[in-house]
Amino acid sequence: MTFEETYLNDNILDALYDMHFEEMTPIQERCIPEILDGRDLIGVAQTGTGKTAAYLLPILSMLDDGGFPKDAVNCIVMSPTRELAQQIDQAMQGFGYYLDGISSVAVYGGNDGNRFDVETKGLKMGADVIIATPGRLLSHIRMGHVDLSRLSFFVLDEADRMLDMGFSDDILQIASRLPKDHQTIMFSATMPNKIQQLARTLLTDPAEIKIAVSKPAEKIQQSAYVCYEPQKLGIIRHLFKAGELKRVIIFSGKKDKVKDITRELKHMHINCAPMHSDLSQAERDDVMYRFKTGQVDVLVATDIVARGIDIDDILMVINYDVPHDAEDYVHRIGRTARAQRDGVAITLVSDKDIRSFSDIERFLEKDIQKNALPEELGEGPEYKMASPRKSTRGKGGRGRGGKSFHKRRTHKSTQKQPNRNQQQSQKKHSGQEKH
Repeated sequence: MTFEETYLNDNILDALYDMHFEEMTPIQERCIPEILDGRDLIGVAQTGTGKTAAYLLPILSMLDDGGFPKDAVNCIVMSPTRELAQQIDQAMQGFGYYLDGISSVAVYGGNDGNRFDVETKGLKMGADVIIATPGRLLSHIRMGHVDLSRLSFFVLDEADRMLDMGFSDDILQIASRLPKDHQTIMFSATMPNKIQQLARTLLTDPAEIKIAVSKPAEKIQQSAYVCYEPQKLGIIRHLFKAGELKRVIIFSGKKDKVKDITRELKHMHINCAPMHSDLSQAERDDVMYRFKTGQVDVLVATDIVARGIDIDDILMVINYDVPHDAEDYVHRIGRTARAQRDGVAITLVSDKDIRSFSDIERFLEKDIQKNALPEELGEGPEYKMASPRKSTRGKGGRGRGGKSFHKRRTHKSTQKQPNRNQQQSQKKHSGQEKH
């Protein structure tokens, strides 16, 4: 389905045409009609499926069509991290290129006082759309810089990450200040019980749309070491002695292990840096900048960077721990083999994690290669595929994306611009970028 077949208005379609967006991704095809129809929505989709466009495009189209107060904040987009907020803001600038009357401001923490003053000025001047991290937005609300009493759209992007990072109370405080008749849109990469509970609290009769987790890219060479926990650092030493590794991310589920791995690598004179929740936002920004620009070769991180951060040249991902489930595994190793590149993913499987890893193999429908342990480490545990365990997850909604829907208001996109359509019929198909 193409964007031209939706009720998105002409100004939005013009911007999409300029950006070479033609065919919608599955999450866009199913979400855009529901949002245009005025429904609350919860979408379950991983990073890279186009979900940012799935909610920004219909909201911007409706705001541009009019009928919303000019002197009020009309939309809040909540983001778990500064980095994701910046990416959403960049997408907003592209999609809103022809929307002269729609203003936006990005609000996120970890900056000096000058940034806060700039945000305050932008908020007081008025903004239709605010893209914000929860803590920073609450600070502005408490200081009287933001009035949400006439808000129309409340978006939670990567809601599972926000809850994992401890923002649940902040989100509920912000939601308590919203008018009753606003539209709430929530996106999450996974659907654990805590997300279902939040959805029940914030959403009213939502459309539920779930896009199946994609299998890892075929270009990722996956393998594993089956070992005892004390052998893991020895494997890390072996991997980095075997060759000069650069553009590597090592993931661990616990920040203490991140610190241990970082110390070991630095002892080996490996150019590395840690990324975990004990670092301030300014420190995280500095680490990420140095890693992106090649000043750091190896990033050792908790799952704080497993989603939402686009770095195209990662050559290897090492899972120091087995992720909790298959979806987390796919998110982690999906940091490599991007932009048509090859990649390597290595997982260290302790004896206690064999069952979890066999569940991941079952999900992937493949046996992942098991590497022999370095001789100096001795023998590891025997790897036996565990019998399937019954899922404790509830059955996800099938969604309503395929149904017909009503036009909620008059859209000017029913009158197409002939010049653009004529050009489109002659233009070669271009691949759609994923926001």
